[in-house]
Amino acid sequence: MSRIVHKFTRTVPHWQPRVTPVKLDEATPEQLDALKITPSNTKVSDYVLTLAHDVESLTVRSPLFNAIMYDAGGMSRSERELGALGASMVNRCIYCAAVHADRHAKLEKDTGVTDELFAKGENADLSVRNRAIFDFARKAAEAPPAAGQAEMDALRDAGLSDEEILDLILSSALFGWANRLMHVLGDPVRQEATA
Repeated sequence: MSRIVHKFTRTVPHWQPRVTPVKLDEATPEQLDALKITPSNTKVSDYVLTLAHDVESLTVRSPLFNAIMYDAGGMSRSERELGALGASMVNRCIYCAAVHADRHAKLEKDTGVTDELFAKGENADLSVRNRAIFDFARKAAEAPPAAGQAEMDALRDAGLSDEEILDLILSSALFGWANRLMHVLGDPVRQEATA
């Protein structure tokens, strides 16, 4: 038995797609190329296997995702994860919020920021820099976006460079889009033990 998840935690739920994912052993050469299957057979998520139905989109999505979230320079990895978390929280994407909160906590080797955010939401007690990052990401992900000059000023006042701000804009925008896609394609579920 399973149930849809409604509470933010760092425990990543199972994502249950509504569209049957591509099966690796039945994938076309084009799908396999877009999936970038490694010789070590690294597990490919059901989400990415679902996206593999549209090879052209997946072919550009994965390199774009990797460039925004993992490229060297600019904003730190943990701060990019905080931006993705802010977008995911405002969009109520339980799955993405868990993934990015978990990554943030592991990168920082501390759960304090994510514990505070999950306990108090936008009223969390954060450092000036984390507050500016979270507020910008949250407001940028709203529909329509509410981030404006005041939020940009707060980022600069918190010491972010233009390169870091651009990284934050990209990570927030990426997850504003990805959250909406995940909501339509599937649901976060937790497996419940049966007696």
